[in-house]
Amino acid sequence: MGCFFSRRRKPAQGGQQQQQQQQQAAAAATAGAGQDAAAGEEKAPPQYSWDQRAKIDPKDYTFSGLKDETVGRLPGKVAGQQFVIQDCENCSIYIFDHSAMITIDDCVNCQIFLGPIKGSVFFRGCKDCKCIVACQQFRTRDCRKLEVFLCCATQPIIESSTGMKFGCFQYYYPELALQFKDAGLSIFNNTWSNIHDFTPVSGENNWGLLPENAVVQDYVPLPSSEELKAVRISTDAMRSIIPITRGQRQKSSDESCLAVFFAGDYTTANARKLIDEMTGKGFQLVQTKEVSMKAEDGHRVFQQCAAEFIPLLEKGPVVALEFNGDGAVEGCRSTVNDVFSGTKVFVSESKASASQDVDNFYNFADMQMGM
Repeated sequence: MGCFFSRRRKPAQGGQQQQQQQQQAAAAATAGAGQDAAAGEEKAPPQYSWDQRAKIDPKDYTFSGLKDETVGRLPGKVAGQQFVIQDCENCSIYIFDHSAMITIDDCVNCQIFLGPIKGSVFFRGCKDCKCIVACQQFRTRDCRKLEVFLCCATQPIIESSTGMKFGCFQYYYPELALQFKDAGLSIFNNTWSNIHDFTPVSGENNWGLLPENAVVQDYVPLPSSEELKAVRISTDAMRSIIPITRGQRQKSSDESCLAVFFAGDYTTANARKLIDEMTGKGFQLVQTKEVSMKAEDGHRVFQQCAAEFIPLLEKGPVVALEFNGDGAVEGCRSTVNDVFSGTKVFVSESKASASQDVDNFYNFADMQMGM
């Protein structure tokens, strides 16, 4: 036995070679294991951001086969998805959110509210339904007796449908304005009364307008379920997100006036303020429009005033309002001078020129929007 401080004995020559071979083999095994691990990592499927998205269950975006029920979706629960409503009878249905598109098939005696729809809403085979709808495109086929308070950016179309009645969209809840924006819809582009009947019948009229004094809640009552009561709804015309327009109803006067606001931080607020001021004085809002204009359009619409307003067109879309009533031009000019003294606003100069102003602008706007 060697003492504690004795020197370690050297291995024999053959043993040293064997040890070196063992060390080399171990190193090779380690490298091979590393390569195998790396290869395993390379074989793993790549991960993408869309793989992490929550899976969508179509059942969450469908109401089907319901009877005598009150159902709906709260703000934020649809979030731009498509929605399907089908085979429902005697139901109250509320979609308090924006969506991509909605189809309603074979529903009978239902009350339906549909928040802003980025694309189209298509009613097929429905009858005796009362609806409030905001959309880019509206179409019906094989429907009977639908009564619709409508906001539609393009010309509504009915096909093989009878007993159709239309009124202007009239609704408010706090989230609705942002939902219109998310759906890409302007609150000023509403052709609710400009209906195109794709299958007219000689001597008959398949559609008409709801009474001017129609009360929205008499057609589509507020929701009765506790969950949906959480939405703070108002059907007061003064609070409606969409300005209430006369559309194609008979005008009360042969005098109209055109007012045009140009793009800026307060364009929408200013337009709504003028609407409140003018309707408060007894004048009627006939139609509204938000549209982009080029310099040549400005020359055609604003004519001798074009040089003053054309530079403002580069800032963005304009908002135009047509008011009607005896003294509308003077009333609008005095209101603009009193309330919007620091804001550039085009207002018709006289009763004689106002009618041409209205025709020039809305003929241009209809062509621009493909109406």
